[in-house]
Amino acid sequence: MDNHTEIKKTQLHRRTRSPHTRRTALMDAAEHLFLTKGIHETRIEDITTAAHVAKGTFYIYFNSRDTLLHALQQRFMTSFCARIDTALAQCSPDDWAAKLHRWFATAVDGLLDQIILHDMLFQGINPNQERSLMSENPVIEQLCTLLQQGNKANAWRVAAPQMMALMMFHAMHGLVDDALARENMDHRSPLVSILTETFSKALK
Repeated sequence: MDNHTEIKKTQLHRRTRSPHTRRTALMDAAEHLFLTKGIHETRIEDITTAAHVAKGTFYIYFNSRDTLLHALQQRFMTSFCARIDTALAQCSPDDWAAKLHRWFATAVDGLLDQIILHDMLFQGINPNQERSLMSENPVIEQLCTLLQQGNKANAWRVAAPQMMALMMFHAMHGLVDDALARENMDHRSPLVSILTETFSKALK
């Protein structure tokens, strides 16, 4: 196949892909390049080349590299929540102790299983962005909803579900960070047990 034919095939492929597919291709390419080259070392041209789209296509979907990074952060959190939702759905509707344990177990696994990607996306961001992510964090909102549902079912009494969800999220995150620092990543069960036991008592 000559170069002219190859170029025509590439151009046709670009035109026939849906907007959603092109956006996903840009995000997938950026995620890979951010992991392998570093966020600040990756140029927008690198991303569009890897995604097989024209250079100007990037700006149809993202205003800047930071906007794309924010989209990757949101995608990570949405996937994280979906993983927890799937796990919670396996619990009996009235077994709130199991739901609490399953939330912590799935969150710990979800974080440790994707720690390289997580750290790339969330480590080293500026304080204002970090606070913004905390105020708009779907993982915390998901946990808050679980606490509110448990309140309604009289499984526990939580006066301030949002604040409790924040404490539970940060406790989970803190113990995972400590396990990573100690290179003790394979011992997940004790982390889940202490989190479940501590907050089971706090929720009574």
